[in-house]
Amino acid sequence: MDIGEASKRCNAVLSHLQRAVVADEAVLEDVLVGVLAGGHVLLEDVPGTGKTLTARSLAATLGLDFARIQFTPDLLPSDITGTYVYDEHEQSFDFRRGPIFANVVLADEINRAPPKTQAALLEAMEEEQVTVEGDTHRLPEPFFVLATQNPVEQEGTFELPEAQVDRFTIKTALGYPDRDGEVEILDRRLGRTTQTPDLDALLSPDGVRALRAACETVRVGDDVVEYIADLARATRDDHRVHAGVSPRGTQRLLEVSRARAIIGGHDFVTPTDVKRVAQSVLAHRLVLTSQATVENVDRHRIIADIVDGLVVPTIEEPA
Repeated sequence: MDIGEASKRCNAVLSHLQRAVVADEAVLEDVLVGVLAGGHVLLEDVPGTGKTLTARSLAATLGLDFARIQFTPDLLPSDITGTYVYDEHEQSFDFRRGPIFANVVLADEINRAPPKTQAALLEAMEEEQVTVEGDTHRLPEPFFVLATQNPVEQEGTFELPEAQVDRFTIKTALGYPDRDGEVEILDRRLGRTTQTPDLDALLSPDGVRALRAACETVRVGDDVVEYIADLARATRDDHRVHAGVSPRGTQRLLEVSRARAIIGGHDFVTPTDVKRVAQSVLAHRLVLTSQATVENVDRHRIIADIVDGLVVPTIEEPA
């Protein structure tokens, strides 16, 4: 699939999603570039803003299988990955797959499950496989996790460790709609008999794989590569940051910038593409100092300061 066709399909997906989800297009774009970059997305927002609807609509539009896992304090790792069940008729143990075996997995309220259960997602998210009783099972491809958590209600929750947060390519939030958006939600509800809209599939698993392959063909000039590296390194030198962006985060920024270039319809990454995705890719990876935490320093403010302080390369289209 060439860049022009990939861009056309991506923008069609975004337009289709907006038929179901009333949200800032930039947020839906963040979720889509997470899929294109082969990563995973963490949506942090209060209940009722459309997180589950976004995940379902995305899966339906992309033509992918969907599964929802409601994380609770009593959820076990086997409830996610699956387990072996003895078949008396066959006199053997059969593996019963858990809900993780879907193309799009909604990990709803992920911070409500204990760390042992949260860790069950780590291998799946990083290696696209699960290991049960010593046997390794490959997950379907493409595989995408969209996790949600409520930033307000923290009683009875388990904060995600930095190692797991770092495995989310993008962290974003839908936010409340403005007045016109809220009126549009009500108008749409009046126009149908069901609570949630149905969307037709625009793509298929093969189509999603083709889009991901197209991202790998996007060219990145030396100046932009150095700019990406400088952004990540600057987070480690900021006095407000105890631990900055890891090399994994630097790679994710490159991959997401490529996906953003696809949506923009050009076959090379520009500094504008990098700046557009820097907040959603880098901010959640910062570990603040104790002083910055006490002062309630905003991670997004740190990234904004770093972006503003770096010299943006003036580039020409790479050869």
